[in-house]
Amino acid sequence: MTLQAPRVYITRRLPEAGLAPLRAAGLDVVMRPRSSPVPRAELLAAVAGVAAVVSLLSDRIDGELLDAAGPSLEVVANYAVGHDNIDLDQCRRRGVTVTNTPDVLTAATADHAFALLLATARRLREGDELVRSGTWTGWEPLQLLGRQVSGAVLGIVGMGRIGASVAARARGFGMQVLYHNRHRAPEAERATGGRLVSLEELLRSSDFVSLHCPLTKGTRHLIDADRLALMKPTAVLVNTARGAIVDESALVGALSSGALWGAGLDVFEHEPELTPGLRELPNVVLAPHTGSATEVARDGMARLCAEAVVTVLGGRVPPNVVT
Repeated sequence: MTLQAPRVYITRRLPEAGLAPLRAAGLDVVMRPRSSPVPRAELLAAVAGVAAVVSLLSDRIDGELLDAAGPSLEVVANYAVGHDNIDLDQCRRRGVTVTNTPDVLTAATADHAFALLLATARRLREGDELVRSGTWTGWEPLQLLGRQVSGAVLGIVGMGRIGASVAARARGFGMQVLYHNRHRAPEAERATGGRLVSLEELLRSSDFVSLHCPLTKGTRHLIDADRLALMKPTAVLVNTARGAIVDESALVGALSSGALWGAGLDVFEHEPELTPGLRELPNVVLAPHTGSATEVARDGMARLCAEAVVTVLGGRVPPNVVT
């Protein structure tokens, strides 16, 4: 009698280049052929009897899903660094290993954060629209004046891998780096010259604030109306972490009133929906959650997920365990 290979369900179409370990291990791989989020009913039906799920941030991994999968489920490999879409306590109770994809997207996301910082500071979105409109009449001394990046103060909220990488890029612009973190980051301090300060001091002192903390109960709306009011009216806020870290309604108010000069956003509180008023603001650069969107990073994320699945199903512990 031939034993059936363990089944792996992948909730969206991922780069094939990163899934080679699954094929090589002889696993039964079922990858949903679409790039859009899987409907909940379809997801619950698809996970029945699987040994592994490769999930995305849009997939809610909770008790209901774990019950639908049944006792055969051993591992959930999340195609992201963050894991706020997963109920870790429920996974622990059922002995389900959860993994993520650190390191491979650090450089890409740090590049993207700095790109948003520069694009917002130098008003590139407005300049692009002006040139394309056909109404541009040529160079003017006072046209689209932006913020100076070189020599400015950059505040990093969350000095992890990505935050430290953004701080390293800031050194090339001669920026002074302040950071706020749960713990001191001595290695990052040595590499970037960063100085640990309170969140309030960081917000008051920084010309640019870049968010790189995880989304937790404690960081939801970390940047609310009161904290936005602490920032300089000439400051720029950049968010490539999670949308709900910022109270988006309060941000719209600050940007509309001139209390905040600009923002560069790659993530949104109610993604993919935008808070009313945000889309129309000229002083915000909006990106469609593309922080890790390079071929190298996305292939690497798929490879880490595949390797984690193979490792767990082989009875071993992968290096990128979250639970």
